[in-house]
Amino acid sequence: MTTFLPSPLGVAVVGTGFGQKVHIPGFQTHDRTQVVAVYHRDPHTAATIAEAHHIPHGCSDLDTLLALPSVQAVSLATPPFLHFPMAKAILKAGKHLLLEKPTTLTVNEALALHQLASDRNLRVVMDFEYRVVPAWQYFQELLAQSYVGTPYLIRIDWLMSSRANPQRSWNWYARKDLGGGALGSLGSHSFDYIPWLFGPVRRLQAHLSTAIRERPDPVQHNQLKPVDSDDTCLLTLELAQGTPIQLAISSVTHNGRGHWIEVYGDRGTLVLGSPSQTDYIYGFKIWGAPAGEALQELPLPDRLAFVHAYPDGRLSAFLRIIDRFVQAIDTQQEVTPGLREGIYSQLLMDLTHQSDRQGTWVNVPSLETLLVY
Repeated sequence: MTTFLPSPLGVAVVGTGFGQKVHIPGFQTHDRTQVVAVYHRDPHTAATIAEAHHIPHGCSDLDTLLALPSVQAVSLATPPFLHFPMAKAILKAGKHLLLEKPTTLTVNEALALHQLASDRNLRVVMDFEYRVVPAWQYFQELLAQSYVGTPYLIRIDWLMSSRANPQRSWNWYARKDLGGGALGSLGSHSFDYIPWLFGPVRRLQAHLSTAIRERPDPVQHNQLKPVDSDDTCLLTLELAQGTPIQLAISSVTHNGRGHWIEVYGDRGTLVLGSPSQTDYIYGFKIWGAPAGEALQELPLPDRLAFVHAYPDGRLSAFLRIIDRFVQAIDTQQEVTPGLREGIYSQLLMDLTHQSDRQGTWVNVPSLETLLVY
């Protein structure tokens, strides 16, 4: 009996920063995908990257790349300000899309992409990788099993030192209007996993600040150039059932404590955390205790472990996102995290900026309300 294996999905990678580090090796490793093209705005760079990674086509024109018959799907890993125009072109060309966070620059742009994908019956998956990290998956299971009971308080600290050095060069990340800042880089993840773990948000209040207001511009002989994107974000959120969340995010905290979530409820406490300043995937552990008992580490089930733990943990997680992407295309069904989740994350980011400007609490509409076109 002959076994027929499905043909590899032809994928183009657009964006060659994070794209080269994670997207290209991820799609080249996965047994159902093949990288057939790569995009860079400079023709020589596009050709060089294609040759280095043994990719058939290196393109400096997006329309040329999208016209290639071998391209069935596109993985978009450009800076945020390019997400909407490029994603729109990709979907109009009839290609499925794997989209890096943050989704877009505004929730209206994200909604427009959702409408476009729906009209053309195309699948879109977001790279919100914490949903596929073993410790996070077990943490979600424990919460769903009511380990803590009714939550009284949720505290999230994500305190990193990635931009604490004021000599780190100026680039698009320094500009708020281009999607730069800790909110877009880190907060977009938090605004995905908060509803996943705890449910929808009713309202929020935010304060954004910029500690390092100038950085050296390598293009202008390291002359100092202004920074207006946030590097610290402090928020209070209130869930639909009334539970408060304290959220602190910063990219300028020397010796910051890392990434931690603490949940205190009437039946007990759960803590998920990693102190690492360099690894965003591995190193997470869970501690728990019923009310009145001491915290102890909870072992992770073997069934949730990565099949292969690559040196770069982001690759291990990204391969699981590719699994979901391929599944969505195979079944022609939406999977999570998709554009619905991307829209909600972008909504919370938009409202965070609004609250910071106004200095007030801001109500959060439901996702269903937004999706009524």
